[in-house]
Amino acid sequence: MIKRIYTVYMGIMLLFLYVPIFILMIFSFNYTPSRNYWGGFSLRWYQALFNDPHIFQALRTTITIAVLSALIATIIGTFAAWGINTLGAKSKGVVIGLTNLPVFNPEIVTGVSLMLFFIAAIRFAGVGEMGYVTLLLAHVSFNVPYVILSVMPRLRRLDKNLFEAAMDLGASPIQAFVRVIFPAIRPGIVTGALLAFTLSVDDFIVSFFTTGAGVSNLSILIFSMARRGINPRINALSTLIFLTVMILLYIISRRDSKKSSADAQ
Repeated sequence: MIKRIYTVYMGIMLLFLYVPIFILMIFSFNYTPSRNYWGGFSLRWYQALFNDPHIFQALRTTITIAVLSALIATIIGTFAAWGINTLGAKSKGVVIGLTNLPVFNPEIVTGVSLMLFFIAAIRFAGVGEMGYVTLLLAHVSFNVPYVILSVMPRLRRLDKNLFEAAMDLGASPIQAFVRVIFPAIRPGIVTGALLAFTLSVDDFIVSFFTTGAGVSNLSILIFSMARRGINPRINALSTLIFLTVMILLYIISRRDSKKSSADAQ
């Protein structure tokens, strides 16, 4: 009886979450711009989407920001996790707590804080303006904690003597890290990189507060388009974004499942 109630409850929750998205996806193939009736199957809105230069510019910005921020955050986060793992128990607990704080911090607080910081830095330096660089730095800043959280579990399971043993056998610190430590923590690094990329593509609030005039990613563009009325191109664009994020999340889930199975064995 309890199992049936749980199944029904989960079914209702999934319907509540995904039915609006599926309706949006269905109407992205509607021939007419109406949201009230079906005018026939068509790809006209996808064609209009791919012929819109503003959308492609926003897509280019989104992809480059996501790739660069994921790459930079992965490098910083991996070495930060390595440094945290070498600390003592008390120091490690404090640093991990500080690292987790941005994850639980409301995004609007992070966005406004970064905006004020960038404005102050630009005024102090007397050069530049908010735009692509500030947007990239903002994405790196909120991606780093997620990379650390992805890498730390792998580091905890490593033998602490592996690094020193490699150095005793003649390896330099860099060689010991690249040839011994890196292969062992690589699944966590890849998971962190994919998660950082997904979060960067999906972000709106932090991006909205840290970008400048003429620089918009897809989330900001969709917001500005929606304010002028529902455009069917938004349905098509949202469908493509949803499918892309779902594929990335599926890859991350598969990697985590394989990692859990390997650890269990």
